[in-house]
Amino acid sequence: MKKIRVVMIAVLAFTQLTGCGAAGGNAQQAESSQATGTAAGSSVFDGELEENVTIYVLENDTAISKGYFDELIEAFNEAYAEYGITAVDANMDQYLDLANDGPYGYGPDVLYQANDVIMQYAEDKHIYPLPAEQLECYELIDESAWDAYRIEVDGSEYICGVPVNVQAPMLYYRADLLPEDWESAWDENGNQVPDMAESWNAMYAWSLQRHEEDSTKYGYMKSLYDTYFSSGFLFSYGAYVFGENNTDPSHIGLAAGEAEKGAWVLSQLASAMSEECIDDTITANAYSKLADGTYFATISTPDVYSTFFDELVMAYEGEGMSEEEAKAAAEENLVMTTLPMLPESGDLTEENPTLIESKTMGGINGYAVSAYTEYPNDCLAFIEFATSYEMVVKRSEMLGIAPARQDAAETAGGTSELLYQSLADGNIVLMPSIKEVAQLWTPAETFFTDVAKDVFRSESERKYKDLEDFRAGLENMVQQIHDAIFTLQ
Repeated sequence: MKKIRVVMIAVLAFTQLTGCGAAGGNAQQAESSQATGTAAGSSVFDGELEENVTIYVLENDTAISKGYFDELIEAFNEAYAEYGITAVDANMDQYLDLANDGPYGYGPDVLYQANDVIMQYAEDKHIYPLPAEQLECYELIDESAWDAYRIEVDGSEYICGVPVNVQAPMLYYRADLLPEDWESAWDENGNQVPDMAESWNAMYAWSLQRHEEDSTKYGYMKSLYDTYFSSGFLFSYGAYVFGENNTDPSHIGLAAGEAEKGAWVLSQLASAMSEECIDDTITANAYSKLADGTYFATISTPDVYSTFFDELVMAYEGEGMSEEEAKAAAEENLVMTTLPMLPESGDLTEENPTLIESKTMGGINGYAVSAYTEYPNDCLAFIEFATSYEMVVKRSEMLGIAPARQDAAETAGGTSELLYQSLADGNIVLMPSIKEVAQLWTPAETFFTDVAKDVFRSESERKYKDLEDFRAGLENMVQQIHDAIFTLQ
């Protein structure tokens, strides 16, 4: 695994901090000064723990609701009891605005977020760059995951977050909802994996058949307006977000290559769904609808596996199974796997298509240290503890996440190992870690919503009749994003 160059922490932004220590702390505004070089002062991370203090940690909602965060802070507090260090829940919305809250004492000391969120804070110096090479996990995490948290300032590189898990769309489906004859009729290559899990052509065909057999049932269902999930269909045919490895926002590539084929695929998939695919309805009800059998399949991220699982267990119990029987059935029948392959032509009705790998938008969730904390060494100690092999494996077991640590991914096996390999192979296109990515979402969501809505318009009113129409729509979306970044700000 190739190393990333990491230089002294002090040169980025902060030599001295005073003020807020944590959520609920004092409201005195923190002061910072620009470092003038490597001799401007020692790093705030000097290895000396700040004793007899409380650090406030912001975790994500799923980790809290499923009990993982309680186990994490309990274990950490026991390990650091001799120093009087206590980690507690910051008890804040996971989508805090550190830029506005932090300087006035309302931000956490440690925060857990996706790379695109964390790195927006990094650009404006609201979080600290970290001594990544000193961490035990450094050599065990792929370079591309570290790259998601890397920033360059005045020709020097810094890392501002520690990767915990890989986020990317995964296919969820119910094995017990497969057609009875799937092994003979839906396993063309005889590998004991249903065709609909291996190609979007088969998934599309099965979705049409299932709805035709029962108008209350559907095959694959997903809210197509969601850029995070839908953009991967564009990437698969040559699109990308920004140029220069997602660092140049002046070069927007969402219409590059044959991206129009990806938009066409989305349109075809929408034709096998209900109008709920236009907005966020399917995203909101996917857990219950997969559990009650209305939906055969959907896509979501690995960290919500436990939510799908719990919902399915409750559904089975409602059918008369004992808790033990319900859990066993859910473990057997809830399948999470990587996305099916796509037809090179973009035509989901093509027989015997040449298939290509599906690419997806992805992200790296990880920990960062607020630049407004009074306890940077304790924060780093917490991150070291939380990213240890033992805790990441436990996180994977309890939440279903795909670890960014190679050893933990290998232990988790299955889809976690596949996701780690997909990241290394470049099939997961990480969200840009520059602030301009914030201008991507609204124009892209407008386009994807329009593509989904188009299927339900009358033939004469449809906007997208051929690939040229899809390309024109993509180019218009790109122009809107460009304008939002460079003209409308």
